[in-house]
Amino acid sequence: MSVDVIKLGGSLITDKTQPFTVREEVIGRLAREIAESWDAHGGRVVLGHGSGSFGHVAAERSGLLDNYSDTPRARGMSQTQQAAFALHRRVTDALRDAGIPVFSFSPSSAFVASAGEPAQVQVEPVRRALELGAVPVTYGDVVMDRERGATICSTETVLRTLIDGLAGNIKTRRVLWFGDTEGVYDAGGQTIEELPPDGIDSLLEDVGAPSGTDVTGGMRHRLHVARELAHRGIPSLITSGLQAGHLRRALRGQTVSGTTVRAGETSEK
Repeated sequence: MSVDVIKLGGSLITDKTQPFTVREEVIGRLAREIAESWDAHGGRVVLGHGSGSFGHVAAERSGLLDNYSDTPRARGMSQTQQAAFALHRRVTDALRDAGIPVFSFSPSSAFVASAGEPAQVQVEPVRRALELGAVPVTYGDVVMDRERGATICSTETVLRTLIDGLAGNIKTRRVLWFGDTEGVYDAGGQTIEELPPDGIDSLLEDVGAPSGTDVTGGMRHRLHVARELAHRGIPSLITSGLQAGHLRRALRGQTVSGTTVRAGETSEK
């Protein structure tokens, strides 16, 4: 079995400059585009979405990642988890309304981290959901951490970890990253059409900071993960989800403008 992995960015499905503001029309349209195309792969799709102006804002306001915060860690963890799940519920409701058999997968119940990195993960539910023909949907979430008590596990990290955990049984064909930009821009503001994995390092310093509140790194973090996956033979497409039809065409294997990160053979340095 093989799958396409899709990430819907938090900047796409929420207004990251306005706390707790969802883009209902965008989410609804994206859900319909997935519903129109996901069965082209026999339903073999894994979907993740960012936390946008929900989880990121809650993590910052509660001081979850600040060791000197006056807010107890348990309270910050609870507030962040609640905010992240509130957006997740909006996304999964839209997908179900569009006719997609969603299987919701919460990292806070399946991941344990150590010093900010996943250390123990239960991937079997995702594999079995795919075998049944469901579409697993996950998101960036707060998880327990053996060193820090609790930490944020970004959607990029969640998806990378699931890809690794599924690899023995399920191959990832590619990852489709949908955000609010037409891919990765060069110094002149033009979209870079194609990147080899070893060409990403030179771009990282030039990539702008994410708009609004973001505690996981935005495009820089996405490029780091895309580079890791490329070195494992998995290509990526980074493109805009604001353009109607982009997601539908990408799932159908049609040409979509954006930045392609080519799969490479070079091992990471």
